[in-house]
Formats: sequence, structure tokens, C-alpha cells
Amino acid sequence: MKSSTRSRPWLPPTSAFAGFRFPTEVIVVAVRWYLRFNLSYRDVEELLVERGIEVDHVTVYRWVQRFTPLLADAARFSRHSPGGRWHVDETYVKVNGVWRYVYRAIDQDGQVIDVLVSARRDAKAARRLFRRALSTLKVTPSERTSPRPGSTRHPGGPDRPGNSS
Repeated sequence: MKSSTRSRPWLPPTSAFAGFRFPTEVIVVAVRWYLRFNLSYRDVEELLVERGIEVDHVTVYRWVQRFTPLLADAARFSRHSPGGRWHVDETYVKVNGVWRYVYRAIDQDGQVIDVLVSARRDAKAARRLFRRALSTLKVTPSERTSPRPGSTRHPGGPDRPGNSS
């Protein structure tokens, strides 16, 4: 009986950085510099050349495109767990020429837990923000506070001086 000469199917490397010419540390530093300090690809290339690493700016571009989602996922899990007291901060901002309400759930340490943009200022939007935050974090706060209704005035709203109805 003749043995099969079929080759095995190609399997992806176990590490996302496997198979690259440069070490993982160099790639991560280059992507972090680009994202954190708002540098151009050529600026990152120049910084790496100053440190003795010959890299083309197109290579840096490809690294940024490939590894930014991975680094963002890794950074998301490194946030400290939210505290037991959550507060809702609400503001009124113009988004693409339309006034919208922005709700932020914040813990007692000032860490933003979740953000919601809504066309309406009502309890339903605040509840939706809390539901999203609870489902994302799988943590229940011991205390939740929000501003009293009518305690804030918003530009363009009926409670603004000079506006009626």
C-alpha cells in the first residue's frame, strides 16, 4: 500500500507575532508610539532608526493596521475593576450639528465605565446606560446616583433663558 504524500494543511502560528522579522517588543513599542504620541509612520521609523532598528514606514503602517485591535483588547482588560459607587454624569453636546445628551457612568475613582449618546433626556436612557454597563462588566454597584431632574440647564433647551416652549 502506498503512503499518501499530501502535505498537512497550514496552521496559523500560536502567537500573533510569530513569523515576523522583528521581536515582539519592537513591534509593540512602534505601535504604542504611533497610537500614544500621535506620531506619523515616518516619525516612528526615525525613532526606531535612532535606536539601531532599520524599519520602513510602510512596515510600521502594516504593524499598526494588524496589531492595534490586539493591543486595544489587551488594554481593555488591564483597567482596574470599577468601584462600588457609580455616578451618572450627563451633558448636552452638539454632534454633527444636532444637540444630543451624553450620559457617562463613572465610578467613585473617576474611571469611565460606559458612555451613551441619546436624543432624549429621560429615565429610559439612564436605565439603558446602566443595563449596558452591567452587561459589559458583569459587576453590580452597591450605590448608583444620578443628577436630580431639572438640576441642569442645557443650551438650546426650553429651560434656557430666552427660549420659550
